[in-house]
Amino acid sequence: MTTSSALQPTESPRPDLLQPIRHWLDRFEVRDPQTARLIAKWIPAQCPFERDIKLLGHTIAHIPPLCKLNPFYDQFVGLRFRALSYLADECGEDIRSYC
Repeated sequence: MTTSSALQPTESPRPDLLQPIRHWLDRFEVRDPQTARLIAKWIPAQCPFERDIKLLGHTIAHIPPLCKLNPFYDQFVGLRFRALSYLADECGEDIRSYC
């Protein structure tokens, strides 16, 4: 007696070509106040640009938040958090202007 899984070909997992970049971003250490300020300034605090495009009161298109389109969004959020933590904890800066 054979099982149905034995009849189907085994699928090889697709390689995640973006994984090395994700890994590099996750391991990036913030050690310089100028770099930390630049990161905190360039990476937005909120997911930007969700819009509905309307014509005569009817929605004709929806643009999703850009964070859903960015494959590195989670890594960028973590990098921004590490930069802000560095500025606050190591440099003693007030980070409210970045929020």
